[in-house]
Amino acid sequence: MEVILQEKDAGKWVYRGEGAANLVLAYTGSFPTFIGKVMRIRKAPRSGAEAMTMRSPSALTAQERLLWKDVDELISSPDNDIASQQFVHHVMKPLLGSKFVDAGMLVGVTREFLESIEKNVIYQRPAWRVDNALVDMHRDSVLLLSDHSLFTHGNLGSSPCISVEIKPKWGFLPLSRYISEETAVKRTITRFQMHQVLKLQQGEISLLSEYNPLDLFSGSKERTFKAINDLFTSPQNNLRVFMNGSLIFGGLGGGAENTNICIAKAFEDALKSVIRSDEGLRTENLLTLVTEAVQKSGVIDRLLEVQKLDSVDIEGAIHAYYDVTHQQCMVCRQLSAEQRKRYTSLHSASLDESLRIVKDFLIAATAKDCSFMICFRPRKEGDSGSVCNNVYLQSTKQTFDFKVYFIDLDLKRMSKMEEYYELDKKIVSCYKEMAKMDHGRDL
Repeated sequence: MEVILQEKDAGKWVYRGEGAANLVLAYTGSFPTFIGKVMRIRKAPRSGAEAMTMRSPSALTAQERLLWKDVDELISSPDNDIASQQFVHHVMKPLLGSKFVDAGMLVGVTREFLESIEKNVIYQRPAWRVDNALVDMHRDSVLLLSDHSLFTHGNLGSSPCISVEIKPKWGFLPLSRYISEETAVKRTITRFQMHQVLKLQQGEISLLSEYNPLDLFSGSKERTFKAINDLFTSPQNNLRVFMNGSLIFGGLGGGAENTNICIAKAFEDALKSVIRSDEGLRTENLLTLVTEAVQKSGVIDRLLEVQKLDSVDIEGAIHAYYDVTHQQCMVCRQLSAEQRKRYTSLHSASLDESLRIVKDFLIAATAKDCSFMICFRPRKEGDSGSVCNNVYLQSTKQTFDFKVYFIDLDLKRMSKMEEYYELDKKIVSCYKEMAKMDHGRDL
């Protein structure tokens, strides 16, 4: 962290988007170190509770240090930013594949830099995001990553590039024997579909998405195309598209509304410089291109493997969590003696086994909530020397180089386990309530 960004540097960073925990900004200046880079800045909830937790003397709690005892670099991290980077580098990178993961580097920042960034971006952020959190002014570093919406170090040359960002969500139905009879619907309806109902009820979305993650993870080219097409129809916060690093489709810091005729027409026009096909066919060709790259890269198979590290579901993992933290199990307290029998094996497991269950659950939670970006660059005629992966688009007779990277591989905190459990109950309850009202739905 030799470079320290000052207040005067803030104007060179522009808002790119945000998730629950971080703001993302892209560099527009000319300093070589930052060309082709994006910055992730940690947010602090307005309540202040989370920020105080992150500023404790050690990034990890005593129980988390026990959980990650095999990763020395992680348990010795002095603050949360370093811990997050070490988690990506030492845990997620080996699991997902080094060619698909960029752990980034930390860069020093002053408080004045952060304050200036806050002022510059606040009016571009969705109002509900601003209401929930602001830039965490207590940070002294930010994470610098390659801008995976560009092809090579920000050097566009004469070839335009187009990048597609997908947040796929859970790619499987849980089959854990610890799932209760009351929540058995989880075995037949995807988490994404159930969560859509809760989001609709809470006013976060106006229409239910047709997207089914099982299609994307199916391995079938036809179902993969359907999944990507459904995401295009209803992007919400699950699909965004960039042209030369600038957003041309989807929402910046929140969900996007369903795609109407005007949005579809503008997007079709924006593809002219990349997809060589007739009016009205460019979007379909791009979706085909994405389908081919998803299939060829194997990125979905890798992601699913990591997601499936959660073999017991939150309904099992929560019991292991209480054993690891040496607390009375708050879930078992609410169950009858007969119902508690289902979880006896978990509470009689060794500490090492309980730690493994919780660790695998948290790693899987990262994989269930991450995104990946596929960046395409049309290959020039006569250029056959590229070492990049490539796909051939038969309908336009074009070859595209492409690269794939996972992003948003955040370290999930053990302290969130009870929240995960409560959210799971809430999602299932809301879905079942809606299904009861809709007599045509079969649970």
